Amino acid sequence: MKNRTLFINKILVVSSVLLYSYTATAQKAKADIKPNIIIFYADDLGWQDTELNNLDEPSPWETPNLTKLAKEGLNFTNAYSPAPTCAPSRSALLSGLHPVKTGITHVSGGGMPESSGGSSYVTPFFPSGLMPENFTIAEALKANGYTTGHVGKWHAGNLKIQSSSNQGFDFSFESRGAHQGPKKPDNRLTNFATHDKNDAYRLSDEKYPPFTKASPNGISYPTDEVTEKALEFITKSKNKPFFLYLAQWLVHAPIHTKNKELLQYYSDKLGIDFPTKDIPITTEGQTNPFYGSMVTSLDWSLGRVVDLLKETDDPRNPGKKLYETTYIIFTSDNGGTERANGDLVTDNYPLDEGKKHAQEGGIRVPMVVVGPNIPKGKTYDGLVNQLDYFPTLLSLTHSKIPTQYGTNLDGLDITGVLLDNEKTIKNNDGTPREDLWWHFPHNQDETMQSAIRSGDYKLYKNLIKGDYELYRLYKDGKRADLEEKFDIAKKEPEVVQDLAARLEKHLKDYDAKYPYKNPVKFKKEGDVVSIPVVVGDTFDAKSGKVSITLEKGKSKIIETYALVKITDVVEVKNNGKKTKLGKHSSTYIKVPVNTVKDNLEYTFNVPKDAAEYGVILIDENRFMVKSEFHKVK
Repeated sequence: MKNRTLFINKILVVSSVLLYSYTATAQKAKADIKPNIIIFYADDLGWQDTELNNLDEPSPWETPNLTKLAKEGLNFTNAYSPAPTCAPSRSALLSGLHPVKTGITHVSGGGMPESSGGSSYVTPFFPSGLMPENFTIAEALKANGYTTGHVGKWHAGNLKIQSSSNQGFDFSFESRGAHQGPKKPDNRLTNFATHDKNDAYRLSDEKYPPFTKASPNGISYPTDEVTEKALEFITKSKNKPFFLYLAQWLVHAPIHTKNKELLQYYSDKLGIDFPTKDIPITTEGQTNPFYGSMVTSLDWSLGRVVDLLKETDDPRNPGKKLYETTYIIFTSDNGGTERANGDLVTDNYPLDEGKKHAQEGGIRVPMVVVGPNIPKGKTYDGLVNQLDYFPTLLSLTHSKIPTQYGTNLDGLDITGVLLDNEKTIKNNDGTPREDLWWHFPHNQDETMQSAIRSGDYKLYKNLIKGDYELYRLYKDGKRADLEEKFDIAKKEPEVVQDLAARLEKHLKDYDAKYPYKNPVKFKKEGDVVSIPVVVGDTFDAKSGKVSITLEKGKSKIIETYALVKITDVVEVKNNGKKTKLGKHSSTYIKVPVNTVKDNLEYTFNVPKDAAEYGVILIDENRFMVKSEFHKVK
């Protein structure tokens, strides 16, 4: 099968990695010491959910460990995720490729393109996650002598060939840990952890902040297997340079906590009664005590990791602790979730909107970096994207990767900012970075947007209407319209023209896909009668070749591709003797088609292990037409 062949080829390429060189090199890191790397990746943690970037009213959620970490490193106030949702951001961080380049622009990909939420438009097809041809930061560091570990959330593909173990990780643990939701008939008020030794989430004997009148020495936290596995990986891997991708499930929905004492603390702090019924929290602002407990639990997990590093000798660097030889990046995969399952979760104000939106509340994230030679207690206000991590970590670790991967990365090396106190992040040609851009053709019509941030300005392209909105977030370095209330597109047409041209160039260069019209929703539109019609559909089982023929006289086809379903089947041992088919997962993958004659006949080959196939056609009026999908017998 093609993807498995690509996986084998990738292994062969990586094995010859030392023949090639990535051009960027660290400027101050010692060449004879490979630093350890930890990316602590929070889930749905908003820019205003910590004590780092408090604007207007301070956040009530306490994050003492993150605050302390920021005092020991750099706090990035204008840090962004690559996308406003989970899967595209994670895939982009791991691969160093923009979501438009990987094609992974939203969560739950690999399905049939459909209209959603009452929209008249079909969102473009996007894959479920990374495929073997994608080259990850874990593979890069592993090829350069690192032990690699992934703990926590993956969400970059469910197939076996998309798993973290097939993307460069030596060790992987993907449980939810203490974030595991209550199982019926339990609910979030009957599922608290206890000190019972048989409790899977047994409360710790050690005490940690916050300190209360009832518990002046701190409170106990539930056992979190995600955190424990991260600590275990560090302890077992310390004899070699290690890379840990710690992707916490916190603070993603469901909004709940197993820490009753912490929930009581936040109820008291907010001046509300301790919840007695498991009903949604619907008070506005940052007033959900369950969510506050989750944020502080996330901070506790970070503190456990940092404490271990500070207490543990580095066997490779006598006289130093692991903390002194480790770079830690703390950030979140996207902005905060403001609503989930009936709960009002958090409030990203003054940032507009939240997760699933290209507005500031959906993509602006907290970010702190600490490590060898990084200045302490400083802030950096320039534009930073998580796409920058891949080239930066290559530089900090003096790692070499195949040229075809190094030149394809979409982020920039920010070691000049980290180590040399440089004021600007530079493009590969030495010019200052000017902008960042996003593309999110999903959800409701009004949220289908592309966006570009450049200096003080943020421009949006509304993908359905095709018009632009312009906001000035800052003026002369000071906050102006951070709330994005005032569209000034008509007042500043020259700025619109400039930023629109840049954004359109990015979209064109990356072949961005846009929403398509659903013929069912446009029955009254005259162009519907001319949409393509499939009149021939044949499959040669021996060769795997499919031929599709269209009716003459219909609208011109401007884009076509095949979707083929592939499936992983898990073999399960039955009493140690027999093997039977167990749970399986499947996904559609995109397969190119060949135009045979006058845009009326198309052919493609179905991979040997495919379970289903069909063709997607886009006509000149942007209608999406699907052929009949057939199961492969």
